[in-house]
Amino acid sequence: MISKFYELAKFKNKINYYLFYGENDGQKIDTIENNFKNFTKENTYKYSEKDILADTRIFLENLYSKSFFEKEKLIIISDVTDKILSLFQDNLETKVEDIIIILIAKKLDKKSKIRNFFEKEKNLIIVPFYEDTSQTLISIAKKILYENKLNLSQEHLNLIIEKSQGDRINLKNELKKIINFSEGKKKIELSDILKLTNLSENYSAGELVDECLSKNKKKTLNILNENIPSSEDNILILRTFLNKLKRLRKLRLNLNENNNIDQAINSFKPPIFWKDKNIIKQQIKIWELNDIENFIVDINNTESLIKKNPQISNQIINNMILDKIENTNIQI
Repeated sequence: MISKFYELAKFKNKINYYLFYGENDGQKIDTIENNFKNFTKENTYKYSEKDILADTRIFLENLYSKSFFEKEKLIIISDVTDKILSLFQDNLETKVEDIIIILIAKKLDKKSKIRNFFEKEKNLIIVPFYEDTSQTLISIAKKILYENKLNLSQEHLNLIIEKSQGDRINLKNELKKIINFSEGKKKIELSDILKLTNLSENYSAGELVDECLSKNKKKTLNILNENIPSSEDNILILRTFLNKLKRLRKLRLNLNENNNIDQAINSFKPPIFWKDKNIIKQQIKIWELNDIENFIVDINNTESLIKKNPQISNQIINNMILDKIENTNIQI
């Protein structure tokens, strides 16, 4: 059964199985926090599909067993695909009182077996999560700023939204830095915002991503060599890649319809800043639609790999970036 994220409260104590899919990871996190507050860290268990399929028996034993002090469980399974469907089909009839199972998936197309299964079954809930609009991000930012009694000008707010690359997780991280910085200060200057919303004083995720997508090998290598980002910074870099690639994909689709680059860029929503138009035009010429979609898949796989191996995150992301710029005929 299909539901909206804001309708989940009416299914409380009625539904045990949920499937959240789509590209808005931040909204998935918010939805879980808002609707399943009764679960603590102690009775919340997180798995990946890969881990479960590697040893299904152990997972099922853990699923249906409870400790003496445990009244309920929240099971969250990430990176879900059609591969895990048969496991839940085989065990749906098993009683799971006081257990909530949330499956988290990326984009699922209309042919997806697990998506179709959850949409048709009345005792299952499936929720799509779409990309945030600029207006949604502004509303989120204003709410956070109001709760922390911090006033920022519209110019400052627009800059923070731009730096967040359309991702509410990035937005909240940027606002957290600004809120912490603002303690004891009467006023936040634009220079403060610019400094705080960069990964470091001489480097930004957007700059690295733009140079890579423009296949500017020399500048990309210079940025990689001059900075040592943390694993958290590398996740931000990947999310910046993801959002810029999604924008390129939409532009490519528009270009295939009207065959006019300038028209595709000028009519894009939300509007593209004038200073970014030339580099985006260059990127559109370089990247075909199929290459963009393959890159998006690589980004998602790389993020999963970094989360599992944070100690070598720099090596992982550098290898990915070098692979993308290595085979190019573009003159540097």
